Amino acid sequence: MIHISLMSKLCHIPGRSLIPFTFFLFLAVLLGGCTTYIPREKVPGIFASYTSNTPVKVVAIPLPVIASSPNEGITAGALTAFLFHNKNDEINALLAPQVNHNTNFGVTTSLYGAFYPTPDRNAEINLSQSTIINNDYEIKLHDKTFFDKQLELNLVTYLFNDGSARFFGFEAKSPKQRETNYTDGEIGFNLSVGYDIGRHFQVVLGERYRDVSIEPGAVKGIPYIKDQFSTRHVPGINGFATHSQRISLVYSTLDSATTPTFGGFAKVTFEPTFKALGGAADFRHYEAEAKGFFPLDDARYVSVFRLMYNQTLGKDVPFLEQSILGGETTLRGYGRNRFIDNSFLLCNLEERIRLFRWEIFNVTADWEVAPFVDLGAVMEAFDKARASNFEFNPGVGFRAIVRPNIIGRVDMGIGRDGPAIFVGLGYPF
Repeated sequence: MIHISLMSKLCHIPGRSLIPFTFFLFLAVLLGGCTTYIPREKVPGIFASYTSNTPVKVVAIPLPVIASSPNEGITAGALTAFLFHNKNDEINALLAPQVNHNTNFGVTTSLYGAFYPTPDRNAEINLSQSTIINNDYEIKLHDKTFFDKQLELNLVTYLFNDGSARFFGFEAKSPKQRETNYTDGEIGFNLSVGYDIGRHFQVVLGERYRDVSIEPGAVKGIPYIKDQFSTRHVPGINGFATHSQRISLVYSTLDSATTPTFGGFAKVTFEPTFKALGGAADFRHYEAEAKGFFPLDDARYVSVFRLMYNQTLGKDVPFLEQSILGGETTLRGYGRNRFIDNSFLLCNLEERIRLFRWEIFNVTADWEVAPFVDLGAVMEAFDKARASNFEFNPGVGFRAIVRPNIIGRVDMGIGRDGPAIFVGLGYPF
């Protein structure tokens, strides 16, 4: 059974943003797909787990690729998605090679793979290389088979260069006129181990390392960050390293981890970073998040809210480690990293409306429209929040869902810089 979760960097560079949009297109052009049955012995085991000796059903779907976001611009190309099914006709693995073109990054070739041997164990890979600056090499592992499924392990390792990154300065009303570009080059890992306590609680311990370099970007029409800002005003502008540990307490009554329609979720996190352990400075992250899901008419209508507060305390905190708003999961009317300061306060409201259900290839897909409002602001501290600093982003999302795990989405929000369009896998929150 396929299980795809939203990762914070899933759409970080153009090559990444195309795979999520592929799923949305896949559901829209299924009639162009080709279904074949391949003898089990001719299919590598990683693509055919739990298929026994029965032939492996493979659906091959050639697709056009179109993606757009405020930072990257428009990308176009083509790919073929290969979906491998197990003996229960559930998607067991996915492989998607693709080639695309972007004015800023040239030609990008990439390969995305997702492997799901069991519902509690899965892996994803993404390999992407552009002719101009951008690349992305990433492995994600999830395993919840330890200690009678009470222990959950998640690991992400990555190396990427994103030539589309932006910086506008600090504070809530940083003007569009101060926009700068740079290449965000990173290598690192994120490891977490969660242990279930009772039915609804989980304690999570984590370890995170990132080594960041800042180099000239790929968008030549925008000034380079180091030509407009100095180290004195922007800590971390010459690169930095972060090595941090964290602890979280999670409470959840959600009916599904990936496609919830009912329940509540809350999480509080504390994450310190120390120079003695390899960090660029001594600082601390605090975060609190709450979400609620309220269904009507057999979940045809689901009202959703999220409240979130984030605070970063310390001296000389690198700018990419401070509290950040903007992008596909926070303020959808702006590009990623649009607003940066010591703290942020965020509220998301969304009404998920199922328009219809469509069954094809023995798969039932729900098509949703989701009008939303995002309201948020960065600030020096919570007691310095001002109503005039909050950004109000109305918008609408379109989603295609194959429950319980596949979600393809397109979200369009409107901010004071203009409209922003994001495509992705999974719900935004």
